Amino acid sequence: MAATRRFVLSLLAFCAAGAVQAQSPWPAAKPVRMIVPLAAGSAVDNAARIVAQKMAQNLGQSIVVDNRPGAAGLIGAGEVAKAAPDGYTIGGFNDSIMTMLPNMNAKMPWDILKDFEPVSLVATVEWGLVVPADAPVRTAGELVAAAKKDPGRINYGSGGNGSPQHIAMALFASQAGVQMKHVPYKGATQAAMGVAGKEVETAFQGIATVTSLVKAGKLRLIGVTTPRRMAQFPDVPTVSESGLPGFEFNSWFAIMAPAGTPKDITQRLALEVQKALADPEVREKLNAQGLTPRGSTPEELGTATRAQLAKYGALIKANNITAE
Repeated sequence: MAATRRFVLSLLAFCAAGAVQAQSPWPAAKPVRMIVPLAAGSAVDNAARIVAQKMAQNLGQSIVVDNRPGAAGLIGAGEVAKAAPDGYTIGGFNDSIMTMLPNMNAKMPWDILKDFEPVSLVATVEWGLVVPADAPVRTAGELVAAAKKDPGRINYGSGGNGSPQHIAMALFASQAGVQMKHVPYKGATQAAMGVAGKEVETAFQGIATVTSLVKAGKLRLIGVTTPRRMAQFPDVPTVSESGLPGFEFNSWFAIMAPAGTPKDITQRLALEVQKALADPEVREKLNAQGLTPRGSTPEELGTATRAQLAKYGALIKANNITAE
């Protein structure tokens, strides 16, 4: 009887320990890997490192940013989709990966709505319209007028077919009712240098990509795509106020997790993102990169993703845009 009782007590203790372990809070003493499917030094990578560092400090837990570029983000995002849904592998994605590529590739290796759990919008990358420093065009309105005067003559650079730079100008041309010639480069930086070198006449670019060129006098920033003027460039009008009313464009940095990640973990991650973004130093660093801190709930990010998929789907189809 005594032996039986000891066995039962041991079994109960084992079960209780298992239950505690199963319900143990995230994160345990295990590093979190944030896969960024883009090259190091990109706007999204910079934002990921700024926010991940603060989240790690707040959690007392290591968060390692792991760059996995290639195939316009498909490879790295695929690694996130296949990872264990336990909160220890997450993805730092831009909206090109989330809402543009799925509309341009009929053979996607994953489904953004089915293979991932939304966590939080982190920041938006603000954009601007640039021309060579000595170009005669000085406002978005003047660019529209020049494009209407000579349809198809004005050319613009982008980081490649289907890149955010391509999408931004396609949206601009569609709303303005003009035709312009697309010149794809191998990346955003090369496209910016193409404008500075007068290989092309204009481009939309992330502010972080062109700030140094603007300050060096190699590019002129003639409009920003934000709803209001940016504190960083108070004398530069918005595209909306200077030629194309209602025009806005930005790109996202958001965190996603593999499908099946428990809701309590995605909610906790979202909360930690918001806590990190509330830090003045983090906000200052993001602003210096041309980024606006945002934050959201998982539900808000999911709603925004579905809306953006529909918006870009219509634009991409209307302009016959395909990925390289």
